[in-house]
Amino acid sequence: MVRLKLNDFGLFDMQGDVWEWCHDHFGADYYKQSPEQDPQGPSRGSFRVLRGGSWRNYSRDSRSAFLLWDVADYLSSLNGFRLVRELN
Repeated sequence: MVRLKLNDFGLFDMQGDVWEWCHDHFGADYYKQSPEQDPQGPSRGSFRVLRGGSWRNYSRDSRSAFLLWDVADYLSSLNGFRLVRELN
């Protein structure tokens, strides 16, 4: 049985399958002055953020901090999303 190493957030196997669409709008200068914890992105914009890289990226780019942006209706076999549920 293969044991995966947990990342700093206590999660594993979170990057590198497909780019994940985020709810955040993209702003070129937003992250220069954004909050360190849970930045939400600008309140509006023409583009949405994609994070994490896909199976076609180099491993160095398969991380949460690595991002792209595109129009929200762009379709690609390299893009997807992750369902999230908060635990009570």
